[in-house]
Amino acid sequence: MKIENPVVWFEIYVDDMERATSFYEKVFKTELSEIGDPTNEGLKMMAFPGNMDSQGKAGGALAKAEGMPAGGNSTVVYFHSEDCNIEEARVKDAGGEVLRSKMSIGEFGFVSIIKDTEGNMIGIHSMK
Repeated sequence: MKIENPVVWFEIYVDDMERATSFYEKVFKTELSEIGDPTNEGLKMMAFPGNMDSQGKAGGALAKAEGMPAGGNSTVVYFHSEDCNIEEARVKDAGGEVLRSKMSIGEFGFVSIIKDTEGNMIGIHSMK
């Protein structure tokens, strides 16, 4: 069986869950929901909306855990957008920073690179 998309889950580690949740909800105009700790080790998670039952559709959450600091990694998660400019315009007011304004990636559309309130670098992708 060929896997359509092998990415099924992502976690963006944060230091301040309330601040980070506010940032993502403001920038992406979405609502994150608290999910239980699957480890029973004090993991706090706020999940992005999604359908984990659908193959090829990745789900994810903000996560806060002892020994797992925010920022400083080299993985970039890209969030879907109708137009990168829309979310990019909300970043500063939400407490983040635009690192690279909307740029063309040719036939693959456009991306913006931003930094959230926790120092994590994330991307925004759109086709227009």
